[in-house]
Amino acid sequence: MGITNFKHIGVIGAGQMGSGIAQVCAMSGIKVTIIDSKDEALDKSQTLINKLLNKAVSKEAITTEAKDQTLGLLNFSKDLNSLGSSDLTIEAIIENESIKLDLFHKLDELLSDDAILASNTSSIPITRIASATKRPHKVIGMHFMNPVPIMKLVEIIPGMATDSDTIDKIESLVKNLNKTSVRSQDYPGFIVNRILMPMINESFRALQEGVASAKDIDAGMKLGCNQPMGPLTLADFIGLDTCKAILEVMYQGLGDTRYAPCPLLCKYVEAGFLGRKTGRGVYEY
Repeated sequence: MGITNFKHIGVIGAGQMGSGIAQVCAMSGIKVTIIDSKDEALDKSQTLINKLLNKAVSKEAITTEAKDQTLGLLNFSKDLNSLGSSDLTIEAIIENESIKLDLFHKLDELLSDDAILASNTSSIPITRIASATKRPHKVIGMHFMNPVPIMKLVEIIPGMATDSDTIDKIESLVKNLNKTSVRSQDYPGFIVNRILMPMINESFRALQEGVASAKDIDAGMKLGCNQPMGPLTLADFIGLDTCKAILEVMYQGLGDTRYAPCPLLCKYVEAGFLGRKTGRGVYEY
């Protein structure tokens, strides 16, 4: 375990991403407070983390002692004031710009002047998020990949005003979490989604135009490009509403029609067929 600059990390949002971020931070020996406005979300987060840690113990990836130490470092709360002593807070809430800006404004008022604020946004410009605070030099993007405990990559996105000390501390933390960082400029979609989402969008266009069935599109990309899963299966895993939201941010931010969400993707979202989380997307689960 490497040396980290952070003693207490706050994670806002107890969904799959927030829970995963909290888990990997606690596993590296850091005290973590998970915040969510809903009791149900906090309960689900606790259950999910327990399940994943028990699975790791059964596979002998970690010891029972390490599991207990990790659980001992995790705190669950509905109260933002619980983050008062945190030196880093990572936001992992819904991909909605106005909600994020409001949250960062509140965090800026609440936390000490030295605290760093990070966003797990997958597409919204960090510079815009930082503008809601009086500490833009201490605001940065940390885009983890899903599922966080398994995926090795973290995209680090400095805003226009982010200082080198903040970047260095976050890069050091990512290393301490046993993950690899890549640094992206602050443009919509960053690196991964800038390339991934047009592929998913084009897959929906191919499906819409009857080029091939969903299964054949996925099999073609999986076997032809050596991907672990096809793009439509991946879209269902990510959430079709999330894919649509990311494409919309990229379309608005870059003004290029190739990022405009495919009409078929929009139809699925309108129908409430959002993927695995709703039991139906391109496929039924």
